[in-house]
Amino acid sequence: MSFSSCSALSALFCLLAVLSASAKDKKDYVPVYPTDIKVEADVAYLPADRKEKLDIYHPVGVSQSHLAPAVIYYHGGGFNDGDKAKEREIGICSDLARAGFLAVSVNYKLRRMQGQVTWPRNIHDCKLALRWVRDNAARLGIDPDRIAVMGGSAGGAIAALLAYTEPSDGLEPSEAGTEPAPKVACVVDLYGPMEFMTFHDLKMFAKTREEAPELYKQASPITYLDKEDPPTFVVHGTADETVNIEQSGKLVAKLKELGVPHEYVVIEHAPHSFDLRPLQMDLKPPVFAFLKKYLGGPEAGKP
Repeated sequence: MSFSSCSALSALFCLLAVLSASAKDKKDYVPVYPTDIKVEADVAYLPADRKEKLDIYHPVGVSQSHLAPAVIYYHGGGFNDGDKAKEREIGICSDLARAGFLAVSVNYKLRRMQGQVTWPRNIHDCKLALRWVRDNAARLGIDPDRIAVMGGSAGGAIAALLAYTEPSDGLEPSEAGTEPAPKVACVVDLYGPMEFMTFHDLKMFAKTREEAPELYKQASPITYLDKEDPPTFVVHGTADETVNIEQSGKLVAKLKELGVPHEYVVIEHAPHSFDLRPLQMDLKPPVFAFLKKYLGGPEAGKP
């Protein structure tokens, strides 16, 4: 056997070992929730035949005599991967809870096999999670009029869709009957794609942009923006090689044109996919200040 053949065979064995370890790590992953926060894990919000669940992080230091504000978080992963209880999601929701917000981390329909179409089932799930939180406000101890949505990467696009779409846009889930998902008070978008025709082909459609431009337009949050939409916080890193910062730039330009209240934080040298504590800066102060401005802090809750 030649040296080149041995090298190729060795490379193949290395690749198989890496893939096997990756699969094992994914299978064996066990979430580590914080011990200083009350967390309800794997709460059902969909019909019994659906495996997707949500986690609830109860706010720290909030009097039970006052209703707390809530933030619903949607994970990223290109609409194909990710989980509500990965380290990044646990970190973000824990920080929110420690700041006095009830945080809810949501799993939704993901693409798991070649050719599987998950749009618009994924956005329907996310709207149902929003409705579930509003409908369970009394049990959760929150003010149903003080709910924000937040997400990272693909989750940022989902959060923006929830904030910007209306029932007339045709994205309401049939399970919700005639009652649409509630409007939210504000939205926080962490490095999310906003205009899919200038992004890349998405597997959730099982069609390319050239084959189905109408689907890519339908799924683009920027399609639905109008001057009545809720205040928006946008953050993006200049070193993001997964979602180009131009995506946030397009959103911010439209928000500015329409006069929608917004804040835009650009983090120099930050790559894709960070939590509220990237190495370059602490995002907690500006994000929490924004949320408290438009939601009110825990102390503003109704008795």
